[in-house]
Amino acid sequence: MPESSGAIVPLPAAVESSQPLVTIITATFNAAATLQACLESVRSQDYPNIEHLIIDGGSTDSTIAILQAYATPGTWVSEPDGGIYDAWNKGLAMARGEWIAFVGADDVLLPGAVSAYMRLAQAQPQAMYLSSRVQWIGSDGRDRVIGREWSWPRFQRYMCTAHVGSMHHRYLFEQFGHYDALLRIVADYELLLRAGKHLRAAFLPQVTVRMQGGGNSDRLDALDEATLVKIKTGKRQGWIAAWERFVARLSFRLRRLFTRRN
Repeated sequence: MPESSGAIVPLPAAVESSQPLVTIITATFNAAATLQACLESVRSQDYPNIEHLIIDGGSTDSTIAILQAYATPGTWVSEPDGGIYDAWNKGLAMARGEWIAFVGADDVLLPGAVSAYMRLAQAQPQAMYLSSRVQWIGSDGRDRVIGREWSWPRFQRYMCTAHVGSMHHRYLFEQFGHYDALLRIVADYELLLRAGKHLRAAFLPQVTVRMQGGGNSDRLDALDEATLVKIKTGKRQGWIAAWERFVARLSFRLRRLFTRRN
């Protein structure tokens, strides 16, 4: 895993196509109940230059039958893996796109999302990371909108951006490496912490993805792992990171209590 060396090397001067190839990577494992909706949401995008890669961890339900019926041959693999970040890294090794996004098997990309992102990329040609807002749906059916504009002071404290659907310029991975597959929950946060305050980001103030809650990022122990990477990769002072974890855990419990009561 590469260490951040400070300032980010500028993007190559060569200008790519006005409709650069976008790679969307989806990791799956026994995702038959939701996968078809995810595949169709990508297929129905109005942007003309998308490759959708599906990295399956060796599903035993009807996931493979769905892939055979709906996915383009050569765009999916099914074999045991070491978890979601290992699957994402496999997808990165296959990806041909200039821009790369990650959409879960139980998430739905909203109409026009990719086109909106690419308009933003054209307007902000030096941005290496593009994020937006996401409709997060809890296990109880309640929903809320998550995802704020990236800023280093805020990102040091917590992952304020919504990773699902975010666009990463491939140069970001070339400079900072792939996801740390030894992490269980917050490797997406850790990778962006490697870039630190030098990350050039742009924000799309609209909802681009409908995301089903209850996955890894919805777990309380994500706060513990996030604290470790804030200290190790983000160079956050230990006592500050510990205090932020205490406040976040308290907020998490109060939100759950409030949800149950209502």
